[in-house]
Amino acid sequence: MTHSIISQLQPFIQVVWEKSAFTQPTTIQTKAIPAAIEGKDLIAESPTGTGKTLAYLLPLLEKIDAEKRAIQAVIIAPSQELVMQILQEIQKWGEGSGIRAATFIGGANVKRQLEKLKKHPHIALGTPGRMFELIKQKKLKMHEVKTVILDEGDQLLVPEHIETIRNIVKTTLSERQVVLFSATLPKETEKLAKELTNNPEVIRVEKDETIDAAEVDHIYFVAEQRDKIKLLEKISRLTDIKALVFVKDIGNLTVMSEKLDYNHIVSSSLHSDLDKMERQKSLKDFRTGKTNMLLATDVAARGLDIQGVTHVVHMDFPRDLKQYVHRSGRTGRFGAKGTVISVVTEREERDLKKFTNEMGIQAVKKVMRGGKIVDPGQR
Repeated sequence: MTHSIISQLQPFIQVVWEKSAFTQPTTIQTKAIPAAIEGKDLIAESPTGTGKTLAYLLPLLEKIDAEKRAIQAVIIAPSQELVMQILQEIQKWGEGSGIRAATFIGGANVKRQLEKLKKHPHIALGTPGRMFELIKQKKLKMHEVKTVILDEGDQLLVPEHIETIRNIVKTTLSERQVVLFSATLPKETEKLAKELTNNPEVIRVEKDETIDAAEVDHIYFVAEQRDKIKLLEKISRLTDIKALVFVKDIGNLTVMSEKLDYNHIVSSSLHSDLDKMERQKSLKDFRTGKTNMLLATDVAARGLDIQGVTHVVHMDFPRDLKQYVHRSGRTGRFGAKGTVISVVTEREERDLKKFTNEMGIQAVKKVMRGGKIVDPGQR
């Protein structure tokens, strides 16, 4: 299911959105995308990791006319790393659109950069000094530039760059759109940004509820492979639980579902062998609380957004960190509390620790006692 904001964008963007298995736009995307598409000037503050880049890129890609052989937008960022990162996002999200982008960074070979301009990019992105140099030499032609984006604006609107930025903005069309994004927006930056923009909308996102990971606990139980199902039965009896249980394949899932059934535990299943009606019923039962556990394979759960999932359970260990993160992201959404439970064998315990270390979080070992989750030493 594509979110309404996204469903109004061009098909090529929607395709990538579906492929990315994003479910919901983040707060900053929800607020900034419509305003940017309307053509308003924007000053936006949103913490790192909240999807800022897409918040300005998607509306930009939406408006580029790929048939035109002129630069239509300029993106300025303070560092080469950031410029390269933005380029990767443009390539990913502009796939199949015919939109071309080129980077211009200080210290790079000027001749090669001029070669890039001969290919008529639609978007020019780079660091302030080099971009302005090319504009002054009339190599980078700005007369059809409708949008100027300043990324990490607090690092651009500083004494050493401010004049350069002002000059770059001045070279564009008079009815241009200026969009400034920053992780922090000090008063001074905001004041300077207001001078560069025309009647801007100021958007501030303190912290993004959609991805506030602090509310999610990561815990694990150690069990022999054959005893994992017993643990799942105990988990299913926890109070007010609504658990999304990940199983690696349909065979495992069917066995699990039958064993639960046999012990009078009702669960829903979701996998690709079920027909549409069965899948819809499974989801409906789980959504409405008729069942409190949904056993799913990764493929079947892709793009699922179910409100109020309290626990994500890794019954079969994820094959890589990305899968762990992706599955785990189904709980704790929108600031709600969530728990990620991994049921692991002793061998898998090591891999789990490796994953959580990489994520900079701690997975805490727990045991089930008297129908409650407790610390191993707790009596």
